[in-house]
Amino acid sequence: MSQPRTRPKRPEFSSGPCAKRPGWSLDVLNDALLGQSHRSTNGKAKLKAVIDESHALLGLPSDYVLAVVPASDTGALEMALWSLLGARGVDVLAWENFGRTWAVDAEKHLKLEDLRLFEAPYGELPDLSLADCDRDVVFTWNGTTSGVRVPNGDWISANRAGLTICDATSAVFCMDLSWEKLDVVTWSWQKALGGEAAHGMIALSPRAIARLQSYTPAWPLPKLFRLTKGGKLNEGIFRGETINTPSMLCVEDALDGLAWARSIGGASALRARCERSLEMVADWVERTAWVDFLAREPATRSCTSICLEITKASGLSEDARAGAPARLSDLLAAEGIAFDIKGHREAPPHLRIWGGPTVDPEDVEALLPWLDWAFDEISRAAAA
Repeated sequence: MSQPRTRPKRPEFSSGPCAKRPGWSLDVLNDALLGQSHRSTNGKAKLKAVIDESHALLGLPSDYVLAVVPASDTGALEMALWSLLGARGVDVLAWENFGRTWAVDAEKHLKLEDLRLFEAPYGELPDLSLADCDRDVVFTWNGTTSGVRVPNGDWISANRAGLTICDATSAVFCMDLSWEKLDVVTWSWQKALGGEAAHGMIALSPRAIARLQSYTPAWPLPKLFRLTKGGKLNEGIFRGETINTPSMLCVEDALDGLAWARSIGGASALRARCERSLEMVADWVERTAWVDFLAREPATRSCTSICLEITKASGLSEDARAGAPARLSDLLAAEGIAFDIKGHREAPPHLRIWGGPTVDPEDVEALLPWLDWAFDEISRAAAA
Protein backbone atom coordinates (compact mmCIF):
# COMPACT_ATOMS: atom_id res chain seq x y z
CA MET A 1 0.00 0.00 0.00
CA SER A 2 1.46 3.37 -1.00
CA GLN A 3 1.54 6.33 1.36
CA PRO A 4 -1.49 8.62 1.24
CA ARG A 5 -0.96 11.96 -0.48
CA THR A 6 -2.72 14.15 2.08
CA ARG A 7 -0.99 14.76 5.39
CA PRO A 8 -2.53 16.28 8.52
CA LYS A 9 -1.55 19.94 8.58
CA ARG A 10 -0.96 19.68 12.32
CA PRO A 11 0.19 16.28 13.58
CA GLU A 12 -0.41 16.96 17.28
CA PHE A 13 -2.95 14.42 18.53
CA SER A 14 -1.76 14.17 22.14
CA SER A 15 -4.37 13.79 24.87
CA GLY A 16 -2.48 16.20 27.10
CA PRO A 17 -0.88 18.57 26.73
CA CYS A 18 -3.19 18.98 23.75
CA ALA A 19 -2.78 20.80 20.46
CA LYS A 20 -2.80 24.59 20.57
CA ARG A 21 -5.75 26.25 18.90
CA PRO A 22 -5.56 26.74 15.12
CA GLY A 23 -3.45 29.76 14.22
CA TRP A 24 -1.72 29.96 17.59
CA SER A 25 1.74 31.53 17.82
CA LEU A 26 3.95 32.93 20.56
CA ASP A 27 2.78 36.40 19.54
CA VAL A 28 -0.49 35.83 21.41
CA LEU A 29 1.50 36.05 24.65
CA ASN A 30 2.81 39.55 23.97
CA ASP A 31 0.38 41.11 26.45
CA ALA A 32 1.28 38.73 29.27
CA LEU A 33 1.70 40.49 32.60
CA LEU A 34 5.36 39.74 33.24
CA GLY A 35 7.47 41.27 35.98
CA GLN A 36 4.43 42.29 38.00
CA SER A 37 2.82 40.54 40.93
CA HIS A 38 -0.17 38.33 40.29
CA ARG A 39 -1.63 40.11 43.32
CA SER A 40 -1.35 43.50 41.68
CA THR A 41 -4.50 45.17 40.38
CA ASN A 42 -3.60 44.16 36.83
CA GLY A 43 -2.63 40.63 37.85
CA LYS A 44 -5.88 39.96 39.67
CA ALA A 45 -7.81 41.44 36.75
CA LYS A 46 -6.20 38.96 34.35
CA LEU A 47 -6.99 36.02 36.62
CA LYS A 48 -10.54 37.22 37.19
CA ALA A 49 -10.97 37.50 33.42
CA VAL A 50 -10.09 33.81 33.02
CA ILE A 51 -12.66 32.96 35.69
CA ASP A 52 -15.43 35.20 34.32
CA GLU A 53 -14.91 34.26 30.68
CA SER A 54 -14.76 30.53 31.47
CA HIS A 55 -17.93 30.85 33.56
CA ALA A 56 -19.75 32.61 30.71
CA LEU A 57 -18.47 30.41 27.88
CA LEU A 58 -19.45 27.21 29.67
CA GLY A 59 -22.85 28.53 30.72
CA LEU A 60 -22.36 27.76 34.41
CA PRO A 61 -25.39 28.54 36.60
CA SER A 62 -25.12 32.08 37.94
CA ASP A 63 -24.78 30.93 41.55
CA TYR A 64 -21.83 28.63 40.86
CA VAL A 65 -18.39 29.98 41.76
CA LEU A 66 -15.18 29.25 39.86
CA ALA A 67 -11.50 29.51 40.79
CA VAL A 68 -8.01 29.01 39.39
CA VAL A 69 -6.15 26.53 41.61
CA PRO A 70 -2.73 24.83 41.68
CA ALA A 71 -1.56 21.56 40.17
CA SER A 72 -3.78 21.06 37.15
CA ASP A 73 -6.95 18.95 37.26
CA THR A 74 -5.31 16.56 39.70
CA GLY A 75 -4.78 19.33 42.22
CA ALA A 76 -8.32 20.62 41.75
CA LEU A 77 -9.89 17.19 42.24
CA GLU A 78 -7.67 16.38 45.23
CA MET A 79 -8.69 19.72 46.74
CA ALA A 80 -12.34 18.70 46.44
CA LEU A 81 -11.84 15.21 47.88
CA TRP A 82 -9.79 16.36 50.87
CA SER A 83 -12.05 19.34 51.62
CA LEU A 84 -15.50 17.79 51.17
CA LEU A 85 -15.49 14.02 51.71
CA GLY A 86 -16.21 12.37 55.03
CA ALA A 87 -19.45 14.12 55.90
CA ARG A 88 -21.52 11.18 54.58
CA GLY A 89 -21.04 7.92 52.74
CA VAL A 90 -19.19 8.00 49.42
CA ASP A 91 -19.70 6.11 46.13
CA VAL A 92 -16.82 6.15 43.65
CA LEU A 93 -17.40 5.15 40.03
CA ALA A 94 -14.31 3.96 38.18
CA TRP A 95 -13.80 2.56 34.71
CA GLU A 96 -10.26 3.69 33.92
CA ASN A 97 -7.04 4.84 35.49
CA PHE A 98 -8.03 8.20 36.94
CA GLY A 99 -11.29 7.05 38.48
CA ARG A 100 -9.35 4.32 40.23
CA THR A 101 -6.84 6.89 41.45
CA TRP A 102 -9.63 8.82 43.17
CA ALA A 103 -10.85 5.57 44.72
CA VAL A 104 -7.37 4.89 46.12
CA ASP A 105 -7.29 8.38 47.63
CA ALA A 106 -10.64 7.86 49.33
CA GLU A 107 -9.74 4.42 50.68
CA LYS A 108 -6.01 4.48 51.37
CA HIS A 109 -5.29 8.13 52.15
CA LEU A 110 -8.50 9.59 53.53
CA LYS A 111 -9.33 6.16 54.99
CA LEU A 112 -13.07 6.61 54.57
CA GLU A 113 -14.99 3.82 56.25
CA ASP A 114 -18.34 4.24 54.49
CA LEU A 115 -17.03 3.84 50.95
CA ARG A 116 -18.41 1.88 48.01
CA LEU A 117 -16.56 1.36 44.73
CA PHE A 118 -18.37 0.49 41.50
CA GLU A 119 -15.90 -0.55 38.82
CA ALA A 120 -15.98 -1.60 35.18
CA PRO A 121 -13.18 -2.76 32.90
CA TYR A 122 -11.68 -0.53 30.23
CA GLY A 123 -14.23 -0.07 27.47
CA GLU A 124 -17.30 -0.27 29.69
CA LEU A 125 -19.23 1.77 32.23
CA PRO A 126 -20.30 0.51 35.65
CA ASP A 127 -24.03 0.35 36.31
CA LEU A 128 -24.71 4.03 36.97
CA SER A 129 -28.03 3.25 38.64
CA LEU A 130 -26.13 1.73 41.55
CA ALA A 131 -24.82 5.13 42.61
CA ASP A 132 -26.80 6.49 45.55
CA CYS A 133 -27.08 10.24 45.15
CA ASP A 134 -27.99 10.65 48.81
CA ARG A 135 -24.34 9.77 49.33
CA ASP A 136 -21.46 11.72 47.82
CA VAL A 137 -20.63 10.45 44.33
CA VAL A 138 -17.17 10.82 42.74
CA PHE A 139 -16.73 10.10 39.02
CA THR A 140 -15.05 11.17 35.79
CA TRP A 141 -17.38 12.44 33.08
CA ASN A 142 -15.04 11.20 30.38
CA GLY A 143 -12.46 8.47 30.91
CA THR A 144 -9.38 9.92 29.22
CA THR A 145 -7.51 6.61 29.28
CA SER A 146 -10.42 4.43 28.14
CA GLY A 147 -12.36 6.63 25.72
CA VAL A 148 -15.57 5.96 27.64
CA ARG A 149 -17.89 8.79 28.74
CA VAL A 150 -21.15 8.92 30.61
CA PRO A 151 -23.85 9.58 27.98
CA ASN A 152 -25.68 12.19 30.08
CA GLY A 153 -26.56 13.22 33.63
CA ASP A 154 -29.99 11.57 33.74
CA TRP A 155 -28.79 9.06 36.35
CA ILE A 156 -28.06 11.84 38.86
CA SER A 157 -30.98 12.81 41.08
CA ALA A 158 -32.02 16.46 41.01
CA ASN A 159 -33.17 16.02 44.64
CA ARG A 160 -29.95 14.45 45.89
CA ALA A 161 -28.77 14.89 49.47
CA GLY A 162 -25.14 14.15 48.64
CA LEU A 163 -22.66 15.98 46.45
CA THR A 164 -21.60 14.97 42.96
CA ILE A 165 -17.87 15.53 42.44
CA CYS A 166 -16.91 15.31 38.77
CA ASP A 167 -13.49 15.15 37.15
CA ALA A 168 -14.35 16.73 33.79
CA THR A 169 -10.94 17.67 32.44
CA SER A 170 -11.34 15.90 29.08
CA ALA A 171 -15.06 16.70 28.84
CA VAL A 172 -15.46 20.39 29.71
CA PHE A 173 -15.68 22.63 26.60
CA CYS A 174 -16.17 19.40 24.58
CA MET A 175 -19.33 17.72 25.86
CA ASP A 176 -22.73 18.88 27.08
CA LEU A 177 -22.38 18.68 30.85
CA SER A 178 -25.48 18.66 33.06
CA TRP A 179 -24.26 21.50 35.24
CA GLU A 180 -27.27 21.54 37.56
CA LYS A 181 -26.55 17.89 38.40
CA LEU A 182 -22.90 18.59 39.29
CA ASP A 183 -21.80 20.14 42.58
CA VAL A 184 -18.04 20.14 42.03
CA VAL A 185 -16.44 20.14 38.58
CA THR A 186 -12.69 20.23 37.95
CA TRP A 187 -10.54 20.60 34.85
CA SER A 188 -7.18 21.88 33.62
CA TRP A 189 -5.99 24.30 30.95
CA GLN A 190 -3.87 21.68 29.20
CA LYS A 191 -6.83 19.76 27.81
CA ALA A 192 -9.75 21.12 25.81
CA LEU A 193 -8.46 24.57 24.85
CA GLY A 194 -4.81 23.56 24.54
CA GLY A 195 -3.60 25.73 27.42
CA GLU A 196 -0.29 25.30 29.19
CA ALA A 197 0.02 22.94 32.15
CA ALA A 198 0.15 23.21 35.96
CA HIS A 199 -3.08 25.15 36.55
CA GLY A 200 -6.50 23.75 37.40
CA MET A 201 -10.00 25.12 37.77
CA ILE A 202 -12.70 24.17 40.24
CA ALA A 203 -16.40 25.05 40.01
CA LEU A 204 -18.62 24.81 43.09
CA SER A 205 -22.40 24.77 43.40
CA PRO A 206 -24.20 26.42 46.32
CA ARG A 207 -24.59 22.95 47.84
CA ALA A 208 -20.84 22.40 47.74
CA ILE A 209 -20.26 25.84 49.28
CA ALA A 210 -22.69 25.00 52.07
CA ARG A 211 -20.76 21.78 52.78
CA LEU A 212 -17.47 23.67 52.94
CA GLN A 213 -18.92 26.11 55.46
CA SER A 214 -20.64 23.54 57.65
CA TYR A 215 -18.18 20.64 57.70
CA THR A 216 -14.61 20.36 58.92
CA PRO A 217 -12.73 17.22 57.83
CA ALA A 218 -11.09 15.04 60.46
CA TRP A 219 -7.71 15.33 58.74
CA PRO A 220 -5.45 18.39 58.42
CA LEU A 221 -5.69 20.27 55.13
CA PRO A 222 -2.54 21.46 53.35
CA LYS A 223 -2.57 25.18 52.57
CA LEU A 224 -2.99 24.49 48.85
CA PHE A 225 -6.32 22.75 49.55
CA ARG A 226 -7.91 25.38 51.79
CA LEU A 227 -10.98 27.00 50.26
CA THR A 228 -12.34 28.48 53.49
CA LYS A 229 -11.11 31.04 55.97
CA GLY A 230 -12.60 31.39 59.45
CA GLY A 231 -15.30 28.88 58.59
CA LYS A 232 -16.48 30.85 55.56
CA LEU A 233 -15.77 30.48 51.86
CA ASN A 234 -12.60 32.38 50.98
CA GLU A 235 -14.30 34.46 48.33
CA GLY A 236 -11.07 36.10 47.19
CA ILE A 237 -9.93 32.82 45.62
CA PHE A 238 -12.95 32.98 43.33
CA ARG A 239 -12.08 36.54 42.27
CA GLY A 240 -8.57 35.70 41.10
CA GLU A 241 -6.67 35.87 44.41
CA THR A 242 -4.98 32.53 43.86
CA ILE A 243 -3.71 30.33 46.68
CA ASN A 244 -0.23 30.16 45.19
CA THR A 245 1.72 31.99 42.48
CA PRO A 246 0.38 31.28 38.97
CA SER A 247 2.26 31.69 35.70
CA MET A 248 1.03 34.85 34.04
CA LEU A 249 2.27 33.47 30.73
CA CYS A 250 -0.12 30.56 31.19
CA VAL A 251 -2.87 32.97 32.20
CA GLU A 252 -2.40 34.92 28.98
CA ASP A 253 -2.47 31.70 26.99
CA ALA A 254 -5.71 30.67 28.69
CA LEU A 255 -7.27 34.01 27.80
CA ASP A 256 -6.24 33.50 24.18
CA GLY A 257 -7.88 30.07 24.09
CA LEU A 258 -11.10 31.47 25.51
CA ALA A 259 -11.08 34.33 22.98
CA TRP A 260 -10.64 31.84 20.14
CA ALA A 261 -13.52 29.74 21.45
CA ARG A 262 -15.79 32.78 21.48
CA SER A 263 -14.67 33.76 17.98
CA ILE A 264 -15.79 30.45 16.42
CA GLY A 265 -19.21 30.42 18.07
CA GLY A 266 -18.73 29.46 21.71
CA ALA A 267 -19.33 26.19 23.54
CA SER A 268 -21.71 24.72 20.96
CA ALA A 269 -19.14 25.23 18.19
CA LEU A 270 -16.44 23.59 20.32
CA ARG A 271 -18.65 20.56 20.93
CA ALA A 272 -19.55 20.34 17.23
CA ARG A 273 -15.87 20.15 16.25
CA CYS A 274 -15.33 17.27 18.68
CA GLU A 275 -18.38 15.35 17.54
CA ARG A 276 -17.37 15.82 13.90
CA SER A 277 -13.98 14.24 14.57
CA LEU A 278 -15.65 11.30 16.33
CA GLU A 279 -18.08 10.89 13.43
CA MET A 280 -15.20 10.66 10.96
CA VAL A 281 -13.43 8.03 13.03
CA ALA A 282 -16.66 6.06 13.52
CA ASP A 283 -17.31 5.97 9.76
CA TRP A 284 -13.76 4.72 9.18
CA VAL A 285 -13.97 2.08 11.95
CA GLU A 286 -17.22 0.75 10.46
CA ARG A 287 -15.49 -0.06 7.17
CA THR A 288 -12.14 -1.16 8.66
CA ALA A 289 -11.83 -4.74 9.91
CA TRP A 290 -8.57 -4.46 11.80
CA VAL A 291 -9.69 -1.84 14.33
CA ASP A 292 -12.57 -1.16 16.71
CA PHE A 293 -13.45 1.25 19.49
CA LEU A 294 -12.31 0.36 22.99
CA ALA A 295 -15.69 1.73 24.16
CA ARG A 296 -18.23 -1.05 23.61
CA GLU A 297 -21.41 1.05 23.37
CA PRO A 298 -21.75 3.85 20.79
CA ALA A 299 -23.50 6.14 23.30
CA THR A 300 -20.49 5.99 25.62
CA ARG A 301 -17.77 6.68 23.05
CA SER A 302 -15.69 9.72 23.84
CA CYS A 303 -15.42 12.49 21.26
CA THR A 304 -12.15 13.70 22.76
CA SER A 305 -10.02 10.74 23.83
CA ILE A 306 -10.91 8.41 20.95
CA CYS A 307 -9.49 5.02 21.92
CA LEU A 308 -9.10 2.21 19.36
CA GLU A 309 -7.98 -1.38 19.73
CA ILE A 310 -6.55 -3.84 17.21
CA THR A 311 -9.07 -6.63 16.59
CA LYS A 312 -8.66 -10.36 16.12
CA ALA A 313 -9.92 -9.80 12.57
CA SER A 314 -6.66 -7.98 11.89
CA GLY A 315 -5.00 -11.36 11.35
CA LEU A 316 -2.19 -10.52 13.79
CA SER A 317 -1.23 -12.90 16.58
CA GLU A 318 -2.14 -11.98 20.15
CA ASP A 319 1.42 -10.84 20.87
CA ALA A 320 1.57 -8.84 17.65
CA ARG A 321 -1.76 -7.14 18.47
CA ALA A 322 -0.43 -6.16 21.89
CA GLY A 323 2.60 -4.52 20.33
CA ALA A 324 0.84 -3.02 17.31
CA PRO A 325 -0.34 0.28 18.87
CA ALA A 326 3.18 1.21 19.94
CA ARG A 327 4.61 0.27 16.55
CA LEU A 328 1.90 2.18 14.69
CA SER A 329 2.46 5.21 16.91
CA ASP A 330 6.22 5.15 16.45
CA LEU A 331 5.94 4.70 12.69
CA LEU A 332 3.56 7.61 12.22
CA ALA A 333 5.61 9.84 14.53
CA ALA A 334 8.73 9.08 12.48
CA GLU A 335 6.82 10.13 9.35
CA GLY A 336 5.68 13.36 11.02
CA ILE A 337 2.05 12.33 10.56
CA ALA A 338 0.85 11.90 14.16
CA PHE A 339 2.50 12.41 17.52
CA ASP A 340 1.50 10.77 20.81
CA ILE A 341 -1.27 8.45 19.64
CA LYS A 342 -0.21 5.46 21.73
CA GLY A 343 -2.70 4.70 24.50
CA HIS A 344 -2.10 5.38 28.18
CA ARG A 345 0.40 3.07 29.87
CA GLU A 346 -2.16 1.87 32.45
CA ALA A 347 -4.71 0.82 29.83
CA PRO A 348 -4.82 -2.23 27.56
CA PRO A 349 -2.71 -1.66 24.40
CA HIS A 350 -4.57 0.70 22.09
CA LEU A 351 -4.35 3.82 19.96
CA ARG A 352 -5.63 7.10 21.35
CA ILE A 353 -6.46 10.03 19.06
CA TRP A 354 -7.31 13.32 20.73
CA GLY A 355 -10.37 14.81 19.06
CA GLY A 356 -10.75 17.91 21.22
CA PRO A 357 -11.86 21.23 19.75
CA THR A 358 -8.36 22.58 19.05
CA VAL A 359 -7.77 19.66 16.65
CA ASP A 360 -9.13 20.37 13.18
CA PRO A 361 -11.54 17.58 12.13
CA GLU A 362 -9.93 17.72 8.70
CA ASP A 363 -6.65 16.62 10.28
CA VAL A 364 -8.39 13.66 11.90
CA GLU A 365 -9.83 12.78 8.49
CA ALA A 366 -6.37 13.02 6.90
CA LEU A 367 -4.87 10.80 9.60
CA LEU A 368 -7.16 7.82 8.98
CA PRO A 369 -5.67 6.63 5.64
CA TRP A 370 -2.25 6.89 7.26
CA LEU A 371 -3.40 4.51 9.99
CA ASP A 372 -4.33 2.02 7.25
CA TRP A 373 -0.92 2.51 5.65
CA ALA A 374 0.91 2.02 8.96
CA PHE A 375 -1.11 -1.09 9.76
CA ASP A 376 -0.28 -2.52 6.33
CA GLU A 377 3.41 -1.85 7.02
CA ILE A 378 3.48 -3.67 10.34
CA SER A 379 1.29 -6.52 9.02
CA ARG A 380 3.70 -7.21 6.17
CA ALA A 381 6.63 -7.06 8.58
CA ALA A 382 4.92 -9.52 10.91
CA ALA A 383 4.26 -11.92 8.05
CA ALA A 384 7.83 -11.78 6.74
